[in-house]
Amino acid sequence: MAYVNICLFSLCFSLQKDIINHKNILLISFFSNNICLYIMNVYSDSSHSALKYLKDTEANINNLLIMTRDFNIRDHLWNSFFLHHLSISEDLLIIADSFDLELSTPTNSIPTRYLDTIGKSDSVIDLMFLHSRSRELNEHIIHPDWCLSFNHVPLTITIPIAEEFIYSSKLKIPKNSEEEEIFVKEIINIFKALNTSSFTNHESLEYTVNSLATRIEQPWLSNTKNVNITKHSKKWWNDNCN
Repeated sequence: MAYVNICLFSLCFSLQKDIINHKNILLISFFSNNICLYIMNVYSDSSHSALKYLKDTEANINNLLIMTRDFNIRDHLWNSFFLHHLSISEDLLIIADSFDLELSTPTNSIPTRYLDTIGKSDSVIDLMFLHSRSRELNEHIIHPDWCLSFNHVPLTITIPIAEEFIYSSKLKIPKNSEEEEIFVKEIINIFKALNTSSFTNHESLEYTVNSLATRIEQPWLSNTKNVNITKHSKKWWNDNCN
């Protein structure tokens, strides 16, 4: 299950079941600066069916930023107090590498699952893999005080989203304006004065077309105004907004 704050609505978060279709894997996409990015949440059960699915499935996922959650694997690679190394850990690392991800080191190296059962120790099985060579995504935080009644603690990381400003300008003739009327009249006069009898070959036609473009440019420039267009522009945009 995934929750997306309504404040992030403009990033167009979407569940991508067409790319990854497994009950224990959530692949979520979102857009930032017109680039599609992905986050993957994985629960690996005791049989590691989700990892086997990822290993056997050729999923073409570019720009996967994060793969995280409960991988259900204890290994000394991420928990120095656990003395063993498992073959399934190698599969997990191979999967991560195929997505261009690296194992993240938390800022606080503490257990991620706490058990009240006598004889069983706390463990590190909730992991986070981050996009390789990323300067912005390089470490996550474990929050033992946020787990409430759950035995798994939340992991958090901040994904920097650059504020998007789209500035562009274009020349525009106001609709139903005096400038529009003048421009249309001048264009009509240009076409009326066009001598088509000079079209004797390809070169003469090309010359006339080029000169026509030059002649049209002058009334266009003299009757247009420069308008700034941003992503906040609406259909009701008018002269009072400039």
